[in-house]
Amino acid sequence: MLSERSKWLQSRSLELYNQKFPTHFLQDYHEAGLRRFADLPHGEKLARAMAYAIENQPVWAYAEDNIGGRIYYNDGPVTEICPELDYMTEARAKFLAEYPEATELMENQLISATAFGHITWNFDLILSLGTEGFKAKVQAALETAKDEEAAEFYNGVLILLDALQDFNDQHIAAYEAVGNTELARRMKKVPRYPCETFEEAVQAFFMQHIVVMRENPFGGNGPGWLDRHLWPYLEKDLAAGRCTLEKAREIIDELFLRLDERLHERDTWVEAVVVGGTNPDGTSAVNPLTYIMVESVIDLNISHPSVYIRVPKDPPDELMKLCARYMTSGNNRAQILNDVSMIDAQMRTGKSFADASNYACGGCMEVAVQGHSSDLLFVGWQNTPKMLELMVTGGVCLRTGKKLNSFHAQKSLTGYDDFESFYADFIAEADRITKICLYEQDIYSEMLEKNRPSYLISSMVNDCLARGRNLHGGGAVYHEYGGTQLGMPNVADGLFAIKKAVFDEKFCTAQELVDALKADFAGYEVLQARLKAVPKYGIDNEEADAMAHRVMSDFADMYLTYRNRHGGIAKPVILTFVYSPQAAEKLGATPDGRNAGLGVAYGVTPHSASMSQGITAAVNSCGRMPFEKFAGGASTMWDFESSWASEEVVEAILRVFIEKNGQIFQGNTVELAVLLDAQQHPENFEHLMVRVGGYSARFVHLDAKLQASIIARVRHCG
Repeated sequence: MLSERSKWLQSRSLELYNQKFPTHFLQDYHEAGLRRFADLPHGEKLARAMAYAIENQPVWAYAEDNIGGRIYYNDGPVTEICPELDYMTEARAKFLAEYPEATELMENQLISATAFGHITWNFDLILSLGTEGFKAKVQAALETAKDEEAAEFYNGVLILLDALQDFNDQHIAAYEAVGNTELARRMKKVPRYPCETFEEAVQAFFMQHIVVMRENPFGGNGPGWLDRHLWPYLEKDLAAGRCTLEKAREIIDELFLRLDERLHERDTWVEAVVVGGTNPDGTSAVNPLTYIMVESVIDLNISHPSVYIRVPKDPPDELMKLCARYMTSGNNRAQILNDVSMIDAQMRTGKSFADASNYACGGCMEVAVQGHSSDLLFVGWQNTPKMLELMVTGGVCLRTGKKLNSFHAQKSLTGYDDFESFYADFIAEADRITKICLYEQDIYSEMLEKNRPSYLISSMVNDCLARGRNLHGGGAVYHEYGGTQLGMPNVADGLFAIKKAVFDEKFCTAQELVDALKADFAGYEVLQARLKAVPKYGIDNEEADAMAHRVMSDFADMYLTYRNRHGGIAKPVILTFVYSPQAAEKLGATPDGRNAGLGVAYGVTPHSASMSQGITAAVNSCGRMPFEKFAGGASTMWDFESSWASEEVVEAILRVFIEKNGQIFQGNTVELAVLLDAQQHPENFEHLMVRVGGYSARFVHLDAKLQASIIARVRHCG
């Protein structure tokens, strides 16, 4: 339940956001690189340009604040671009020079462009050491730097830590000027010195967070495992009588409102907070702050942050009931992670239990060890059903009739005498295309190491300080890439239909199937009906599920066997995000009997049309998938009719999902009629949130194709 203060703060937060305060961060950054620091050595120039832009941000301070610090993203156009800060152009040119075929692959959405972000960092270093203690640690490293590159890195970190402290100190005078002497007093102490109380820890966290997010302004970067790092301070306060749970709830409400205020209408900008989970010693990490954070985001009904619950082994009943309440009453924002499955997948990539249990989601659901990874954790997607289409047609696009020169497997299905030969060639060609996409990240990583050293966030990523390198220069413990192979359930259904129809039962020839697909089944309705009748992944059919397991396992291996420029792996991150309609636009009819243009499945969830036997059968099928290989996380989407999905029903389904080793559980409980009404009368549904695919968004802000994709998903009911 929101307190009166929290209710007032919520209205005040929206009022401030709507003022659209103008900012000039990017203009300052580029101007500083072009002129102010143009003659400095490369690394120092980048550090000082960033520091200058941070220190010259506007300061907003109000008498009613209990948490200090605000930033907004209302920058005007940048009139002049500093070439050294525009590294994307150079990286893309180098990639296309080495792989000119990538242009055609991207145009047909077989691969997609690179994105940065989805990283968490060890902000607790600022809480425990303060900026002064942290600077002393960096200064000691500088004095024993192993080479000039390390010295450049340490100097950059010191410059950015000074900028963080300077920006904080500007707030002290501003708060004193408006009479908020209590907050000014707190900010004189933190983040400069170690935190002692819960309020100090929240303040130090937030100040470093907004500055780090200025240095690394990418959707998907987030606080990570927040309750774990803040709980020790609250626990001491409770024991000493300095704070109550009610007061702590107000503090968390204000923190979450401040996070939302910065990004209020940016639904696709996902900053994730994970709560609960498993400690490195194997004990449950669930604590009172776990419940406070989930209840806060339910009651505030805001878009940011995204709060995800980690469920440990043998979870308390109270936590499971909270998960169910969040799913049914959280306005379609809940996401539940199964620790047993997630930790196991992390450990299978060579991580210790202690590291694996320290996982978090930076954004949608991209899983990594908190504060141990570089920020190429979600670098785009591959359209796997399109790969299968081209394999069947011999490289001919069913939507355009054009033959793709970039697709090397030119022999169509008609050239194969047995399924295994066809399957082997399909996997080989998909692997080739996937490796091209992953190699692109090596090029970007090189450019980022040189031109986006990210000194501040790197200083809070293990082992950048120990190695004297930034997070892209080999400093991070795990230099891992991640991406999603979109639509694997559709590929599984298509391959199983090919196997049964053409090779096992032989109720059509390969040529007949190819002709039917080219005609989008017009004139082939009888064949289409027979293809639709072939068992699908999602009906608890062991043979169909075995095909899905095989496909997903082989596609996961394409990532897991890759080794990048620093020896790291690539991790499958199986989600759909907003890409289902995009993939569908490029996709023709499919061998399982579906017509052209149908959206692809969400994550590892069976396709809506395949879940004909209900949610129990679908969850059973899903539980047979190789979750141990989904080291970046594998999402599922379960939409329910709200009239049926009581808390008791959802809790029971969630328990089965966890028992079956599923990883990430999400979905919607909004009635179809409401969505249809919102399409017709958007002005009446401004605050209607829906779970899209790894993130939640205001339904009326989504484009029509994405709205249609969500409406088309099956809604489970009794």
